[in-house]
Amino acid sequence: MSKAESTDGTATGVIQSVSGPVVSARDLDARMNDVVYVGDEGLMGEVIEIEGNITTIQVYEETSGVGPGEPVENTGEPLSVDLGPGMLDAIYDGVQRPLDVLEGKMESPYLDRGVDAPGIDLEAEWEFEPTVEVGDEVGRGDVIGIVEETVTIDHKVMVPPNALDDGETAAIESIEAGSFDVTEAVAELDNGVEISMHQEWPVREPRPTVEKRTPRTPLVSGQRILDGLFPIAKGGTAAIPGPFGSGKTVTQHQLAKYADADIIVYVGCGERGNEMTEVIEDFPELEDPANGNPLMARTSLIANTSNMPVAARESCIYTGITIAEYYRDMGYDVALMADSTSRWAEAMREISSRLEEMPGEEGYPAYLAARLAQFYERAGYFENINGTEGSVSAIGAVSPPGGDFSEPVTQNTLRIVKTFWALDADLAERRHFPSINWNESYSLYKDQLDPWFKEEVAEDWDSTRQWAVDVLDEETELQEIVQLVGKDALPEDQQLTLEVARYLREAYLQQNAFHPVDTYCPPEKTYLILTTIRTFNDEAFKALEAGVPVEEIIAVEAIPKINRIGVQEEYGEYIEELKSEIADGIRSLY
Repeated sequence: MSKAESTDGTATGVIQSVSGPVVSARDLDARMNDVVYVGDEGLMGEVIEIEGNITTIQVYEETSGVGPGEPVENTGEPLSVDLGPGMLDAIYDGVQRPLDVLEGKMESPYLDRGVDAPGIDLEAEWEFEPTVEVGDEVGRGDVIGIVEETVTIDHKVMVPPNALDDGETAAIESIEAGSFDVTEAVAELDNGVEISMHQEWPVREPRPTVEKRTPRTPLVSGQRILDGLFPIAKGGTAAIPGPFGSGKTVTQHQLAKYADADIIVYVGCGERGNEMTEVIEDFPELEDPANGNPLMARTSLIANTSNMPVAARESCIYTGITIAEYYRDMGYDVALMADSTSRWAEAMREISSRLEEMPGEEGYPAYLAARLAQFYERAGYFENINGTEGSVSAIGAVSPPGGDFSEPVTQNTLRIVKTFWALDADLAERRHFPSINWNESYSLYKDQLDPWFKEEVAEDWDSTRQWAVDVLDEETELQEIVQLVGKDALPEDQQLTLEVARYLREAYLQQNAFHPVDTYCPPEKTYLILTTIRTFNDEAFKALEAGVPVEEIIAVEAIPKINRIGVQEEYGEYIEELKSEIADGIRSLY
């Protein structure tokens, strides 16, 4: 909601005290979560506490120079986002101010305090094509027309959920095709309600749905370790915790680039500016593997970097999830990347300390777990109120200090999410990327997703995956012995297990995000790489039983070619030939 839209019917109070981003005002007639404008410069803020005559406000901009006695103006409306065509291929700050629009108003690269703009261009015209006719009955959330928002996405114009009561319907009185801006009525109902392409929705209130369903389709990421061992469902939740430099941001970038979601909402929550710059520079140049269009054509970016006001960091997560829910209501599958929820929690900690609340563990507020749960529970696979089905998948990076997974944000996140991708600093130091620790990570979606993989990829998907997990588990146990007595002291069958596990790590678990082919691996290729390694395993153990020394088995020329499968564009024929070469090479030894 822009300042220009929100000045009617206001109530005014007076600043009593200022403590960083927290301002106390007296004599302000307000409700919880109302948007207010603070001080002579009209800095945007939100009511977070009311006690008697004193109202506490968190301000979304720098408050230096603001002092007692200055006015506080209440809009009487909650913090809301503008919803409509124009949100894709856009970049916002934490309260949905379009940064490209604001840049045009500034004389420097830095934003002045108090500057504001609507979340979508209210004057831009869009070509509206009706999908209903005069006399048709519609209910809340029903699609009445389509706008081509980008070359990739058709924006579906819906009856706002608050335009009618639950179960109420109304007939279309008038509707016409043509070019309209988002504020103009494109249709009128017989009860007098006019429908435009523009909606507003409070960010802290989930958009209504009929039912949350069990997700049974995977969010295919193109990353072997994720799709193969620890998959996430469309509508699922995942956490990526890891220390500095372990690859959280690159992993989320890979997911944003290649996950088979229809829409990507990428929230840079308190991260360094260079990381968001990389997204802004890379995404317009990258092609969507599904259709060849620019990735930005399906992406909305929310950039709240570490040098932006801390209170706006607290709101950016809600802004992102509300935009995601809006596209979900159209029947799209949306993936939301939050990088990182630790910075969000730190913003809550700072606001809480300014409010002098009783701290919880490590100074975080006692309600940290509740806030994290409120965010992640808005993800899911839903039946929408208009009868369509859509999903929001929430993937949050966590930045525990020193990589300590026992800290509160990681632990509270683990209690909520169903997929855990644990990044390991030791793997990152060994240049094993993605540095996801296969011993600590898990997915609770595997059982409900296995039927999809069996039908779409291979009938023995689950048993092949379990074989790989068993080999990696055995390797972990054997490595403890190797560190004590050395590899040569092991029996030959265990030495061979270590060799098979090495190829699992190097050819399957490792993946080069910067190689044009290996950066994305479809599930079919993921499965075939695993079956190739299993072919080597089965043939090698047969040879070992026949008395062939392990040194001769692993010296077969064809075996190292397994490491090259990932970079093969035409992989089908290469894998079939390689399997034959490995089998023939090993069989020739006995």
